[in-house]
Amino acid sequence: MLLAVEKGALSWDDLDLPMSLIRHDWNGSQLDVPVTFGLALDDTRLWFVAGCESPALVHPESAPGQYTPGLWRYDVAEFFLADPDTGRYLEFNLAAHGAWWSALFLAPRMPAAEEDKLPGVKTYAKNLHGGGWIAAAAIPLEVLRERVGLGEDSRMNVTFIIDSPEQKYLSVNPPQGGEPDFHQPALWTQVEIRPGKFF
Repeated sequence: MLLAVEKGALSWDDLDLPMSLIRHDWNGSQLDVPVTFGLALDDTRLWFVAGCESPALVHPESAPGQYTPGLWRYDVAEFFLADPDTGRYLEFNLAAHGAWWSALFLAPRMPAAEEDKLPGVKTYAKNLHGGGWIAAAAIPLEVLRERVGLGEDSRMNVTFIIDSPEQKYLSVNPPQGGEPDFHQPALWTQVEIRPGKFF
């Protein structure tokens, strides 16, 4: 998975990343409306941008820009970032209105003792014409380096849960069959960091 490197600082108001599509759900069924995402690095932050042209059902107890456990029970975009040396990985959830959640795992589905609320996270969101949405999170690089050793050897995946309450599960990395399970670091793509390039 490729992370672009941009000189200086990116800004939500001027953010214009090329977006990648996910067109199929976990079971391989084609989506009526694909979801989109983009990833980039600037001098100090990782940017995760996600969107869909269909409305989202967000956690009823969440608020824009607020840290909210349980976002995955409703529509959400997610990324996972793993340190291959330690096996630790981060799960980061982003709702359509900018609510977010994060947790650190020591191994697949083995959470660290406490939820890992990342410091310095900023989120942004806007509604699109026709009921769609786009949201972004900017996360300090030093935090990601400290928690999960972000670098060229990291592994990553981008996933979505949409169409709540009849949830559909989407993943950039192809599923291996069975029940949806995003917690499979061995299947995630190795990060590739290149100046001026985008996933």
